Amino acid sequence: MKVVKTISELRDSRRGLKEPVGFVPTMGFLHEGHLSLVRRSREECQSTVVSIFVNPTQFGPQEDLTRYPRDLPRDLAMLEKEGTDLVFVPEAGEIYPRGFQTYVQAEELTKRLEGALRPGHFRGVATVVTILLNIVQPQRAYCGQKDAQQSLVIKRMVQDLNLPLEIVACPTVREEDGLAMSSRNVYLNPQERKAASALSRGLFVAEKAFQDGERDGEQLRNIVRQTLKEEPLARIDYISCADLETLQELQRIERGALLSLAVFIGKTRLIDNVLLGVDSL
Repeated sequence: MKVVKTISELRDSRRGLKEPVGFVPTMGFLHEGHLSLVRRSREECQSTVVSIFVNPTQFGPQEDLTRYPRDLPRDLAMLEKEGTDLVFVPEAGEIYPRGFQTYVQAEELTKRLEGALRPGHFRGVATVVTILLNIVQPQRAYCGQKDAQQSLVIKRMVQDLNLPLEIVACPTVREEDGLAMSSRNVYLNPQERKAASALSRGLFVAEKAFQDGERDGEQLRNIVRQTLKEEPLARIDYISCADLETLQELQRIERGALLSLAVFIGKTRLIDNVLLGVDSL
């Protein structure tokens, strides 16, 4: 496994990789969810590139950029064990050099859910992913369904800009109690960690109702809401049952839907989702 820090080093090393190349962009502090993406890339591609970059442009002024968990030696050891070919670990100045002023913005998809509550977040995501895709030039890039809106934004961006690659969204990886794996789970104290399982529990109860025939969007949102109200440490940011293409809230599900939520457990904001009526994004 080779580790590089600059764009020129990355491009030099990229030339020696066997095609097709799979790419997994991450912000580090890796967990089993990230590693599942690396394994999927390894299964489907001849070479796998991973980036580790805590992207400053997707964090708001009051968000956790400075305290976002980091452990590069641990991450590199995990990636080497998985057989990763090339790891890109740039500094912020390498991605955003002095005078940088060009950004990528997906319009309609970013007006709702996370985009409505975190202004500028998806502009930062779309911009950094575009930069990384241009540098790495993969045939496939892998992302997780846990960040469903992010995955949809990236897919739309790749389609609209005619970028020559496939975006592969992979299933959410969960802890034994159902909590979606996230680097931010490390913020939770033991009591909060136990309470956090309420997120997936609420989603799963609503998912079962859908499987049993419930198609009313508001009723499904209410099922999740009632489950979360049973957990004193949970503070709901939003609960959504939305169309998979537009992310507009649904009154009735006629095809597939994204049932998603954002919930504060203590000071930690967690997101999760399940797909209704479809197998993948």
